[in-house]
Amino acid sequence: MRTLLFRAAYDRISGRLMTMAPDLEVVVLEPDGRLTLGGEEISGDPDPDVLWLSRDALGPQLQVFMGHLAGAKRARWVQTAVAGLDHPVWTPLADARLQVSNSSAQAPAIAEYVTIHALSLLHPIAETARHQADHAWKRVDFREVAETRWLIIGFGNIGQEIARRARAFGAAIEVVRRSDAPHELADQISSQAALPQRLPHADVVVLACPLTEATRDMVDPAFFAAMKPDSILINVGRGGLVDEDALKLALDQDRPAHAVLDVFRTEPLPTDSWIWDHPKIRMTPHSSSRGSLTGDRGDQLFLDNLARFLKGETPRHLVPPGDIGVG
Repeated sequence: MRTLLFRAAYDRISGRLMTMAPDLEVVVLEPDGRLTLGGEEISGDPDPDVLWLSRDALGPQLQVFMGHLAGAKRARWVQTAVAGLDHPVWTPLADARLQVSNSSAQAPAIAEYVTIHALSLLHPIAETARHQADHAWKRVDFREVAETRWLIIGFGNIGQEIARRARAFGAAIEVVRRSDAPHELADQISSQAALPQRLPHADVVVLACPLTEATRDMVDPAFFAAMKPDSILINVGRGGLVDEDALKLALDQDRPAHAVLDVFRTEPLPTDSWIWDHPKIRMTPHSSSRGSLTGDRGDQLFLDNLARFLKGETPRHLVPPGDIGVG
């Protein structure tokens, strides 16, 4: 059995990897594009059974890695470090011979991002800070989270972690997903078709779904018109889910009253975009996953999934080929 890793990834996990799978052949993709096995340079195609597209898969090395995937006749499973595989760059992974796992490593960090932004908007932190700056002794009422209803669109690893945190504060959780099977973290489960009826009841609407043909431009003028006045929209899914022109008009009507955006239709966000300066928007540069523990969780996920694969078990978080490279 042979696997292909980036040098930085191998350096992080080599000790654990060798303890877990001492007979595994590990081919390392070096920063200069060379391939090494056991410290010795090798030539030709490494033809691995397992490939790990770790968080080190950035820049020119990604294309080199994909080239080795294309030539890997024995390849059976690929672990990736990303949650969403809809971007066209991942199209080569949409191969029926491959099992492809996405990553749950960023889910806790993204869930914290969503929860903290929502809480800070439900509670008037900015208003009380202004009173403090003015030395004004003014009491401000606030909404308790336990009286709010959260509508989470997309209920994979990220959506479930968001639900877990919001429920801890007593919020009611409604979920929009493909399956109508009950889930312990959801008080109600709805379909995408039911959104016009469900949006008027939601205080916090979270987009945590992948970008597919069914969800592209889902958040359109009709979506905004159905939202509850003074609600909050948070997008940690994909920029293509939201009609940004419609969002601008909707914010003028306080449907939603605030938007928290971590993803955009064009990234990086152009410097002349209206989004930067809109008073009702908080924006971050696609960085909601950059928690201090995300990297360590990703490394451990690969090792755990590799152990399953080597025992003949199904790796976790498999992505259907039809959901890969569709964005």
